[in-house]
Amino acid sequence: MTGGKPVRLGTSETDGTFWSQGTTIASLVERDTGTDVTVLDAGQASIENARRLDEGLIDLGFMASNWIGRAYRGDAPFEHEIAMRNVAPANSGAMFFIVRADSPLRVVRDMIGKRVAIGPAGSGMVQHIHTIFGVLGISFDDFTPVYLSFEDGGKALEAGDVDAQWQCPYPNQVMADIAARMDVRMLDYAIDDLAAVLAQVDFYRPAKVPAGFFRGVRDQTDQLAVVNIISAHENTDTETVRVFVETILENLDEMAEMNALFAGLADLFEPLRTEGASALEFGGAPLHPGALAAYKKAGYLS
Repeated sequence: MTGGKPVRLGTSETDGTFWSQGTTIASLVERDTGTDVTVLDAGQASIENARRLDEGLIDLGFMASNWIGRAYRGDAPFEHEIAMRNVAPANSGAMFFIVRADSPLRVVRDMIGKRVAIGPAGSGMVQHIHTIFGVLGISFDDFTPVYLSFEDGGKALEAGDVDAQWQCPYPNQVMADIAARMDVRMLDYAIDDLAAVLAQVDFYRPAKVPAGFFRGVRDQTDQLAVVNIISAHENTDTETVRVFVETILENLDEMAEMNALFAGLADLFEPLRTEGASALEFGGAPLHPGALAAYKKAGYLS
């Protein structure tokens, strides 16, 4: 298929993780199929993309896997059930807190009583803080949450207006710019704290962040990762979804070369071979028919 109907793809704030991944995939879809893809930013990322899918404002959208179930069931902050459909995994990326290199903070619990930039108000990244801190018994009264975009949060850290910043999976341009401007490092989790979150939250995975991951990361650290996905609505055109998934599957190696966020993406498809479609039905939302067709054609599903 070439020259299909134009596609609207919801991502995240410009230069964020989803935006970076979306522009990579869009360039391959346009190159391989001749289909025009409009990459749309989204300040509230997962939440905003689910709502735009519901309203027919986008055809596909990036989401963290913990949000698709909420949208599908109509749990808060969503006002009603949204007919979400899973399409494809995008990556499993580590999320982390950064501080200035000269900060006395060493582990996540050290942020109690401190000012922490946690992302835009109402965003999916803020919800991760609620989830993680909920397990650790840290309330939002125990620290000062500062709601800023990731770019502005980095500037606030640089200026000393906050003591720490919550960051999206890397590589992302915002984090690269922060690390280039100032000396930073990651906060560790106490071993028991990390184990508790992994035991109680099924959409997180352990992630080892290697030394040299970005400027300032001198030692390997253990962090939390969440599977990010490309999602659709039940009304999203089947051919559009099929073409997107086929393009991804046909270009896995090239995608990893173009954008390090896609390193290891091929591994996220492998459970389809042993677990069937349920392997990618995050949050209980079924796979979109277009995705099913693509996985069957590629031999992942019988």
